[in-house]
Amino acid sequence: MLLDIRLISVAEYHSMGELGILNPDEKVELLAGQIVKKAMKGTRHTSTNKRIEKVLENLLGDRVLVRTQDPIRLDNYSEPEPDVALVVPNLSFYADHHPTPSEVYLIIEIADTTLRQDCEYKAKLYAQAGIEDYWVLDINNRQLYVFRLPSPEGYLSRQVLSDGEVISPLAFPDIKVSISDFL
Repeated sequence: MLLDIRLISVAEYHSMGELGILNPDEKVELLAGQIVKKAMKGTRHTSTNKRIEKVLENLLGDRVLVRTQDPIRLDNYSEPEPDVALVVPNLSFYADHHPTPSEVYLIIEIADTTLRQDCEYKAKLYAQAGIEDYWVLDINNRQLYVFRLPSPEGYLSRQVLSDGEVISPLAFPDIKVSISDFL
């Protein structure tokens, strides 16, 4: 039996916050029209997030704006808050809108308890939105999942790199990042 589900739009999601229906401290994000609870962030996750931010800022400087755990508007029904997003620099720091897929160079999710969700569910959402470069850092197994070539069905390319290997963001092939630097 198929249920007739009503999806929540980004505008409605924001209204729910403004009206106090959603508590400002509530750890949720809007994915495919559904309000989804975010996983708790432990110390390893938090320190890894800060380490990635600093590594990318040091390598790329003013060529990007590094956003951490801030919203990205994929479409009218999805506004995830990825752990790290490299976006096009904006003089207002996106005061008038959240970055959209055309303004995103790279999204990185850090997985300690969310590997399956990040590699399957979120990967499909990001691919459908046209995010060209999506990485999932598995901090438990010290691996980086690299997703590229987005399509409506998901990413057509998936690669797994181990601790010690090196990668370049698609938008910045001149930059080399060691997986070890993130861990």
